[in-house]
Amino acid sequence: MSDPQFIPPPVAGALDVESIRRDFPILAQSFRGKRLAYLDSAASTQKPLRVIEAISGFYTSRYANIHRGAYTLSELATDAYEEARRKTREFINAEDEREIIFVRGTTEAVNLVAQTFGRMEIGTGDAVVISAMEHHSNIVPWQMICEEKGAVLKVIPMNDRGELLLDEYEKLLTDSTRIVAIAHISNALGTINPVRDIIELAHRKGIPVLLDGAQTLAHLPVDVRDLDCDFYAFSAHKMYGPTGIGVLYGKRKLLEAMPPYQGGGDMIRSVTFEKTIYNDLPYKFEAGTPHIAGGVGLAAAIDYLSSFSRDAIIAHENRLLDYATRALLEIPGLRLVGTARDKAGVISFVIDYAHPHDIATILDTEGVAVRSGHHCAQPVMQRFNVPATTRASFGIYNTVEDVDQLVNALQKVREIFA
Repeated sequence: MSDPQFIPPPVAGALDVESIRRDFPILAQSFRGKRLAYLDSAASTQKPLRVIEAISGFYTSRYANIHRGAYTLSELATDAYEEARRKTREFINAEDEREIIFVRGTTEAVNLVAQTFGRMEIGTGDAVVISAMEHHSNIVPWQMICEEKGAVLKVIPMNDRGELLLDEYEKLLTDSTRIVAIAHISNALGTINPVRDIIELAHRKGIPVLLDGAQTLAHLPVDVRDLDCDFYAFSAHKMYGPTGIGVLYGKRKLLEAMPPYQGGGDMIRSVTFEKTIYNDLPYKFEAGTPHIAGGVGLAAAIDYLSSFSRDAIIAHENRLLDYATRALLEIPGLRLVGTARDKAGVISFVIDYAHPHDIATILDTEGVAVRSGHHCAQPVMQRFNVPATTRASFGIYNTVEDVDQLVNALQKVREIFA
């Protein structure tokens, strides 16, 4: 049962969450006789019917390969795919559609920058700066290029709350620093990093900044021109869109100077055995047949998200975060991992008497879907001296009832293990 003292009052113009839940067919399911409380949106959000129908409609009425077909279906498919690029540009307020590169997801976007900009700009003795809270996808690509080039990977430390130490960060910025690559929001801790300050400090020394925005677009508005970031990477599947497609935004002058990442398909203008002339942006970085239906689904997800007030989304998720935090702290033996002052709707925790995998298994029997493990952020686990955490994460479809179901299920964990 909800404790009224814990529940922050709804704000004016709040989301109609019950109506939103009806947009997501999967949430109507029950498991083992229990309603589904899906609390794993940080791993992947569920998909609204609007996105599902857009993808299905594309395959049933407009599907063809794009850009090169001189027939109506191909033209319709091309228009739909490029419309997705236009909507993405507007959604993040990029200056030019040519700055929107479609990739498979955030991971490929970071790898693209590391293997193109990195190969071009990083040399022996140079440095790449990341943070102690990065996802593996924003660690390993930089390790690979540093090992290849003889460069050094430097890490911004964080405090016990899971907040980056900006004073220490500033000390890491030297004449040998070639790029800073930072998570906008930590997937393991929920920390919202002060990216404006991070970018400003780097730019004072002429250092470009890449932001890993995988956890951001579903929760916060992003204006890449206002942030003045040099690269921004994100995935559709974490913002109510399909898997297998994401976006790399890059400032046009940087993208134009970077060499292609892969060869074949639309990334060429002409080919002979003696020489290949590469295509213009954005196609220079989009080799092969793209995930066309994924682009259509991304556009539908952008339309869906844009139909809500971003302030209302923030208020709703903050309300859930506050309620869940207070309720979880009432459970004996439970400790939160990540208590930053500025947080998104992610709660990671450990319980003294139960392993996170056992916790998640028992929660599943109660219809509660959470994530357990290191969340592809093993250095974070090492920093907090834990092998893993249990993580609950929220989306626009979550309710106080979902949190109650989580808390009640954790009481069952206590009964079994404590």
